[in-house]
Amino acid sequence: MSRWLRRSAPLLALVLSLLLSSGCAMVTMKQVSPTDYLANKRGDVLTSGRFSMASQETLSVIGLDVSLCEKDVVACEKTLKDTRDLPEEQRLSALSELWVKNALELTPKPKDRDKTPMSEAALDAWLEAARYAYAYLFFSGRTPSDRAFEDRQTQVRDYYNYAAEQTATLVFKRSRESALEGEDYNAAVAGERWTLTSDFDQLRLTSIPTTMVSASSVSFAGLRSTYRRDGFGAELVVVMDPPKLIAPVDGEKVQIPQYSEMSSINATALLRFKGDTLQQVLDTTQVLFDVYSPESTESVELHGEKVPLAGNFTAAYGMWLAQSGFATQSLRTLFGLSEGIAEPHMYLMQPWDPNRRIIFMLHGLGSSPEAWVNVANEILGDPELRRHFQVWQVYYPTNAPIALNRYEIDQAFNNTLRHFDPSGNAPASKDMVFIGHSMGGVLARLLVTSSGETLWDQLLANYDLKGERLKRVQAKLGPLLHFDAEPNVERAIFIAAPHKGTDIAGNRVGRFIGRLVRLPITLLGKFEDVFQTLQQAEVQSAQATKLQIPNSIDNLKASDPFVKASSALPIMPGLKYHSIIAQRKASVPLERSDDGLVPYWSAHLPGAVSEKVIISGHSVQETPQAVLEIRRILREDLEAMDGKTP
Repeated sequence: MSRWLRRSAPLLALVLSLLLSSGCAMVTMKQVSPTDYLANKRGDVLTSGRFSMASQETLSVIGLDVSLCEKDVVACEKTLKDTRDLPEEQRLSALSELWVKNALELTPKPKDRDKTPMSEAALDAWLEAARYAYAYLFFSGRTPSDRAFEDRQTQVRDYYNYAAEQTATLVFKRSRESALEGEDYNAAVAGERWTLTSDFDQLRLTSIPTTMVSASSVSFAGLRSTYRRDGFGAELVVVMDPPKLIAPVDGEKVQIPQYSEMSSINATALLRFKGDTLQQVLDTTQVLFDVYSPESTESVELHGEKVPLAGNFTAAYGMWLAQSGFATQSLRTLFGLSEGIAEPHMYLMQPWDPNRRIIFMLHGLGSSPEAWVNVANEILGDPELRRHFQVWQVYYPTNAPIALNRYEIDQAFNNTLRHFDPSGNAPASKDMVFIGHSMGGVLARLLVTSSGETLWDQLLANYDLKGERLKRVQAKLGPLLHFDAEPNVERAIFIAAPHKGTDIAGNRVGRFIGRLVRLPITLLGKFEDVFQTLQQAEVQSAQATKLQIPNSIDNLKASDPFVKASSALPIMPGLKYHSIIAQRKASVPLERSDDGLVPYWSAHLPGAVSEKVIISGHSVQETPQAVLEIRRILREDLEAMDGKTP
């Protein structure tokens, strides 16, 4: 038996080996958690630094090792291009991700870019990544709408958008350098391999921008929400030099503009590769760098496809506010310190659009456009409201008398409107909406009110004005005390507005703050002779007091003659107006309540279409409840304008 075993041992070993090899499982199974599944399914070179599962599978199918492709992109690209049996979508999407990986390794980190500019090799890699993504999206056999629910298309779109964003940095830098040398801003930018022809015309730039920033690279404290639209293209912010609103202290005469657009502009950039076929796109070195305004352009036509345009509607607004210096400047203005402002300035939150109705916002005492930070952002971020409205804001010196501010704001507003719409026939010049907070609410109400002779008669009743005295007073005070309502305002919203003044402005704290408020020397000089004339013409009485030019705190006292007379003026007939009122303590009866500064009896207006009372302090316009109420009113307004029942 042992002799047989010895002779059969080789045969038995062979049979045993065959049995073991055929019985060894080639496929095993393990459980994968949902988070790991999604991470593997959706992770890619942009989110994890590693190739996506789709690209790994593509490389594996044609026998390419991922680590070797990372080291030699050109050789890997050649193999991918030469493999004929690979579906075009797989090939092009893998090539795009391959070049993104290479470009990331060649591109300096954001903190080093000021010292180390992007190299030609990095630019070349980003353009190759964008080219293959572009080819995948429009020339791979199926349309983007056919792949609308596929994760892979979302990944490839992101490769394109990120590549366009990185390319934009270099193109902008070179375009700016050319423009500073006197060349056309849209002049072609030539690299070692590529020629990029820019088109910035839709942004309607009024000067050479200083920087272009990726919207995805900035975040903001103080803004509750960031509003954007998913789509095609790089989301950017183009930054201009802000207008100078402060005259130099050396007395040099400088023309201070009465209006301007925000110094930061939302933009979306596309890279379009010349060609009408896949091969033409893969062979071209001619690229069109087109920059759009996402507010005015929602989609673009590319190779027979209507493609939604990406857009960020918060980044430019956030950057403008963050760099404005409003918080300090507004307080310096109130207390009459240097570096304040002396006249109202109109800001357009978007490039002028003749077809969008104007929402005009007026901030309150000691404040600035920062008061509207979340209100404006919520309106600009709401697609329906953004489609129908454009936002204007005024920045004005809150130390000046209310009558003077009303006059100068009215002048600035109408001069701005005439500049953009000389004929007054554009839809933007009609059916406007005014929104004012605190003292801005008082000003907004006066802008939709006609004075007739009421203010002149009541405020100057105790003065004997004849002849030259009358002429001097009429020349200076006549325009401030005689005014007509803005004719094209359709609706107004008054927020925590002390229409009848406030007792707080006249108490000890109010008087102390009032003494700190300083009027500009230029203003004192302008009206001092008029008040001297009134002093001389005053009819003597037991109540006679020394006349002086009132500041804004004086005008907010409930006992102030101007406030008492102007609060009785009727609002323009037919105007629809709303009140949003703050109540500091819910336990206090409404009629006796206040918001810490403004009592209910002063903020309440009979005849309002709606009155919303919110438990809040005086800065109620920043609360989510107030923002929702403003949006509700504006949406109701749109429905009413469309002839629908709200």
